[in-house]
Formats: sequence, structure tokens, C-alpha cells
Amino acid sequence: MKFKIALLAGDGIGPEVINEAVKVSDAIAKKFNHEIIWTPALTGACAIDAVGVPYPDETHQICMASDAVLFGAIGHPKYDNDPTAKVRPEQGLLLMRKKLGLFANVRPTFTFPSLIDNSPLKRERIEGTDLVFLRELTGGIYFGEKGRRDGGETAYDNCVYTRAEVQRLAKKGFELAMTRSKKLCCVDKANVLETSRLWRETVQAMEKDYPEVTVSYEFVDAVAMRLVQWPNTYDVLITENLFGDILTDEASVISGSMGLMPSASVGEHTSLYEPIHGSYPQATGLNIANPLATILSAAMMFEDAFGLKEEAEAIRNVVNKSLEQGIVTEDLVAKGVKAYKTSEVGDWLVANL
Repeated sequence: MKFKIALLAGDGIGPEVINEAVKVSDAIAKKFNHEIIWTPALTGACAIDAVGVPYPDETHQICMASDAVLFGAIGHPKYDNDPTAKVRPEQGLLLMRKKLGLFANVRPTFTFPSLIDNSPLKRERIEGTDLVFLRELTGGIYFGEKGRRDGGETAYDNCVYTRAEVQRLAKKGFELAMTRSKKLCCVDKANVLETSRLWRETVQAMEKDYPEVTVSYEFVDAVAMRLVQWPNTYDVLITENLFGDILTDEASVISGSMGLMPSASVGEHTSLYEPIHGSYPQATGLNIANPLATILSAAMMFEDAFGLKEEAEAIRNVVNKSLEQGIVTEDLVAKGVKAYKTSEVGDWLVANL
């Protein structure tokens, strides 16, 4: 098979971890007789520096013409530290989601047996954790009207959802639950927020179409608490944009490192696959960033975008092997224990495929 993949390395450590995911993907393609055509494109701070906008039209056309997008990270301190900046790297990510119709972020959280004691949570609390968040990506407070009034002394951000936006995200949640343990949790704040009441009544109306799925409804603050108490009681969770942004980052520490968790953003057009970590500017160019989240995102791409389960499993198996044998970057080793460089981890994975 032949695949066209848009390669958006982005900022910070993005190019470094993307490079290792490309090496592993090419090795898998060679092993299983596939061909990958990679097309690099600019996004984020590097795009602003080059052409003045964080998601150029040329990049969008490349994404639309591709079978999938493999994405690194965006963000740069010079924008983080300047609240007055009119053009920001994160605007590119939001625009990309909107223009590609990426309304559902699929964020799994699971544990690795060889790393379970790396987690800040007790072993008995997290063993068996295997949950998936579906976060709505193109609505809510991030896309609502925002601004200042009273001479800049008052700021506002409007949170707006339509029933149709909730339905399409919830539909994916129900469908995913049907392939797993048939448990779905709708996370909201329906005791306070009108948008959450819309979410809850919409999901309740959909229950009749999925009679095999057991649905629970929990407030976001309660879920935030239970994620660090008993995360293994959850399976599939659906929620709105802001809540999902916060809860998925909280859940990421369960595995022991943000450098381990992959994600996908799916919807109307080309699906995008990316690690959950940010651009980590402090590590840029040091060859110390953990590439495994990006490599596991590539595995999600092979399975979900291309339907190649055997190839995806081969990637996951070799990643597990590297963890078991301690071929890992510095975020996963104890003080005084040898840490491997980003590129060395990628080379080891390729050699063992």
C-alpha cells in the first residue's frame, strides 16, 4: 500500500521526536511492503517566523491532500511570555482543527507493566487502567466570542455549544464504548452550566440507540478526583473542550510520563496523530526528549487511519520491549542510571523491528 502523510514537526522538540517516528514508520513500511510519501509543512511559531501566520494555506492544502497528518508540537517561550501578542502559535492549532473538521480528540491512558512504579500514584490504584477520553475539539470556550470591555478592565470568553456538536462527539463515544467494555461516562458541570445541561440531555436522548452501553453522568470536579483515586474504574469518557483539555493532562501522569501517551484528532477530513506533550522548549536541540509518545501516535495512525492492525501492534510490541530493557530517555530512568538519547531510542527500535 502507498500512503501520503503530511509531516508537521512544529516547534521545540517537535522536529526531534517526529524524526524518530518517521524512522520507525519507514522501518515498518519496509517490513510490511508499504510505501510512505512524506510531505513536510510549516505550523506554529516556525510558520509565524517564516510566513507570518501559524497555519499557512499551503500547509492546509498539504494536509487535505494527505491520508493522515503526523504532528509534533507547537509553542515558543517568546509567545508564552507575551500576553499582548496578536499572532500566537496556538492559534495555528485551533485553526487547523477547525479547517480540517477535527472535532474529536481521542486520548488513551494506559499503564506499562515495566513502568508502573514510575507513576506518582500507588500501584494498587492504577493497575489495569485502560481508559479513553473523547474530547470535543472545535466548540466551547476556546472558539466562543472573546474580548475586553470597560477600557480593557473586564475580559470575557463565551462558551457555546450546539446540540449537533454534542451529538457527533457523543456518537463516536458510544461507538467506541461498543468496541470495548460498553461503559460510557459523560463528564459535565450540569449543576451550574447551561452548556453542560445541553450535553447531558443530548446524551440521555441518545441512550436508547445504544441499549447495550451503560452510561454514567459525573461532574467534572468529581472525575478529576476519581482519576487520581481509582482511574481503572473508567473506560470511555466524553466531555467538552475545556474540561477535556484539563482532565486528559491530569490522566497522562498515570502512566509515569507525558512522553508516553499518544493521541489522535479525527473528524470530517484528514485525521491527525500527535503526542500529548508540548514543545518542551527547555529540551530543544538537546537530544533528550522522549520520542515514544510520537512513535505510539504513529502506531495509532497505522491502525486507525490505514486499518493496519498488525503493523500497529509491531510498533507497540517493540516499544514495550524497549521499556522492559531500559532503552529509554532520561525522563524514565532513576538518577545515576544510563539514559539514552532521543535518536538512540529511535535507532534501537528500528534495529529491533
